[in-house]
Amino acid sequence: MSLVINTTTPEGIVLAADSRQSYRNLKGMARIGSDNAMKLFQINSRIGVGITGLAFLEEEGVLKNMSKFIEEFKRGPEIEELDVEDVAVELYKLFNEKYHWKEQLDMAEENIRNDLLSKGCELLNIEKNDYNINFSFKNPQGMIEEGVAGVDMIELLVAGYNQNGTHQVYGCYIPGEIQKRRDSLDRNNEYGSSWIGQGDVVSRIVLGFDGRIANVAYTKEAMLIKGEAQVFEELKNLEYAIQWGTMTLQDGIDFCTLMIQTTSAMQRFSDGINADPGDMPGVGGPIDVAVITPDNGFVWINKKKLSYGENQVELG
Repeated sequence: MSLVINTTTPEGIVLAADSRQSYRNLKGMARIGSDNAMKLFQINSRIGVGITGLAFLEEEGVLKNMSKFIEEFKRGPEIEELDVEDVAVELYKLFNEKYHWKEQLDMAEENIRNDLLSKGCELLNIEKNDYNINFSFKNPQGMIEEGVAGVDMIELLVAGYNQNGTHQVYGCYIPGEIQKRRDSLDRNNEYGSSWIGQGDVVSRIVLGFDGRIANVAYTKEAMLIKGEAQVFEELKNLEYAIQWGTMTLQDGIDFCTLMIQTTSAMQRFSDGINADPGDMPGVGGPIDVAVITPDNGFVWINKKKLSYGENQVELG
């Protein structure tokens, strides 16, 4: 699934991504397909985008790499005139149209019914929401269990400077919505770090927990008593006090690369969590890094090269 991370500092914006690409084979098993996939792209002289999640989309009956669609997008007319929000909206529209996830969600509902029936389970309730399916069932031993199903997600992190000099960062989720992550005009939200993909390790390091804490029985009970918003507000006390506003651009590069390296290393030594074992080691390969500044725009700090023997060629 990969990891893309951004750190926004007063000196500029850092974008970094690993290079691992995974896929599901005919048996539905996740496999590593490549450690040389491009996950980071320059859109125009001021804006970059990182992508994680689904690696391929079908077009005219042929599976094509996600990078193909972004490369086509960046060659579009008047691309240099686009601001950060424009790029986020247009890429969201593009992939929401290309990815027929609603049909897949419909198929997932039918698959759940058939799968439970084949295992001798009794389906008690099934409810399809906007982006996923919640269901409950009684297993052959008479125990009641709950489950959530959905489709593979496409995630985009769009960051850069607008023509008026302001900066913004957006997260796009398909299926899902567009979320503003950072804005130089929002007081106390100008600087910081955002990530997409397999961000559980980064979340544990920076925030003190990852999103799966909401599935723990103790946390569920606390949310019933205090409410979800209050519980997560209290959990903010675990977050490391990082002074993002004093970071240099080099600090931002060091932070982003450290988080990707640490995630890759943790995946090497672990196999998911006790409550959900069998995770995919989806972060690995070379780390691509780019910075965006008001004066110099988008600049590659490190980018994979094609190579054979001692010969290397950089594309793009």
